[in-house]
Amino acid sequence: MAIPYYRRFIGSDKSAMETGIVVPSSTPSGLLAPPLSSGILTQDELKKIAAYKAVEYVESGMVLGLGTGSTAKHAVDRIGELLRQGKLKNIIGIPTSKKTHEQAVSLGIPLSDLDSHPVLDLAIDGADEVDPHLNLVKGRGGSLLREKMVEGACKKFVVIVDESKLVKYVGGSGLAMPVEIVPFCWNFTAARLQKLFEGSGCVAKLRTSGESGEPFVTDNGNYIVDLYFKEDIGDLNVASDEILRLAGVVEHGMFLGMATTLIVAGELGITIKNK
Repeated sequence: MAIPYYRRFIGSDKSAMETGIVVPSSTPSGLLAPPLSSGILTQDELKKIAAYKAVEYVESGMVLGLGTGSTAKHAVDRIGELLRQGKLKNIIGIPTSKKTHEQAVSLGIPLSDLDSHPVLDLAIDGADEVDPHLNLVKGRGGSLLREKMVEGACKKFVVIVDESKLVKYVGGSGLAMPVEIVPFCWNFTAARLQKLFEGSGCVAKLRTSGESGEPFVTDNGNYIVDLYFKEDIGDLNVASDEILRLAGVVEHGMFLGMATTLIVAGELGITIKNK
């Protein structure tokens, strides 16, 4: 759904951080966000504005985690553009999926991996949900394991979303909280996951691909079980531990305490929240 976007100019970066509202504009590095419009912006245009703002955190010489998804794609495109223009130099990217790897190669972004660069300067990625404490749900695109590995190795993790992704609690959108599992006896694992959260009205569903109904297979050769909650699941750290203790589970899509900065594009402009 299209959201009105109003121009709100703040006098300085400091005042913008204090109020929490920033409109993308020229920065000390000279990098520009997309031009603003006084009309109505689509959800994808809001994502692009947030992504461009996040790229302002990127400096030459950094090792970057390159996120996956419709919002992160804009950030990767922007990094490639700035490299071509010579405004960024000596960047090394660590992609979080095969799809992002292909995108980065097409843009000429030099790539490496966690084996060669176990500590990253910065990662930029989107999220499917963000709660008031900057806890995230990610993985509805299927890349949660590699995203968590890369983004967990970063000094700074900037999350970019449009305001539709903000929720009161994890699972609050009513949409999927993904869990990556091994294919062996997947139905057994799915049943155990559902039972784990039966008090929250959990329904566990195997993710399938298109009309074929075949299981969706991750970049790592695993399956995904999507958990749908009717109520708050309570203490997220306890929930995380309970999920990971189940044999057959590889990783879940709750990214707890990992985000350091949140950039939200919405009807009043750009909101930035730092941890």
